[in-house]
Amino acid sequence: MTGIEHPALAAGNVAVVTGGADGIGLATAGRLLALGLRVCIVDRKGLDEAKAALGDVLAVETDVSDRASVEALAARVVDELGPVSVLMNNAGIGGGGDALSNPEGWERVLGVNLMGVVHGVQAFGPAMVERRAPGLIINTGSKQGITQPPGDTAYNVSKSGVKALTEGLAHTLRQKGSAVTAHLLIPGFTYTGMMRRHLPEKPAAAWTADQVVDRLFEGLAQGDFYILCQDNETTREQDEKRILWSAGDIVENRPALSRWHPDYAEAFKAYMDGA
Repeated sequence: MTGIEHPALAAGNVAVVTGGADGIGLATAGRLLALGLRVCIVDRKGLDEAKAALGDVLAVETDVSDRASVEALAARVVDELGPVSVLMNNAGIGGGGDALSNPEGWERVLGVNLMGVVHGVQAFGPAMVERRAPGLIINTGSKQGITQPPGDTAYNVSKSGVKALTEGLAHTLRQKGSAVTAHLLIPGFTYTGMMRRHLPEKPAAAWTADQVVDRLFEGLAQGDFYILCQDNETTREQDEKRILWSAGDIVENRPALSRWHPDYAEAFKAYMDGA
């Protein structure tokens, strides 16, 4: 699939996008519609506005953290649109908390960000595989699930789980010889509805949702599994070095999150500067 469109992105095929009423999900739904796919957007709110902006889509209010709700969604989509070829598990929230706080926030964040993806994969994936037709499953992760910046540890944990889940899914699909492929979208600093609630204007450093979707479709055309996005303040080289430093914490037995440890501040800076 290098350099060509993924075969599942064919006109007339059915696509489901969770978290589709805003941000990356909304932008992806628009691209899929432009390619001629029949699209279902899924969210908890904002569906009327999104439907008005997109046009001819099926909009279904669904709590992805609830398995039965996602299973009902899968049945409805097949009944109203037909078998699914493209699934994007994109719904996500923040506001979890650090390791010692906010148990209710942890439950919400893990329920949506991680279990919502598990539910989507398990509600739609088996039927996609059984069709023996090209299919596409995109799970939205985050750089925070790889480099683990301090702060919202619950969010980091949820996105680490999405990374592990999607890697395991890709392996399972490969072992089955399936025509369905799995891909991990890894956004960076992106201005979406989640951020808009705190920052009314887009920071210059952030990418737009459309820029992330440009990178998504570029990565799909190249057959990438890890679709790593940059932003307006971080280069690919910087991302790669930060990821390798994080892995080096284990290999070199440094303290956890040594990038933010005062004893390693000078070493990290020298590493990033190429010294």
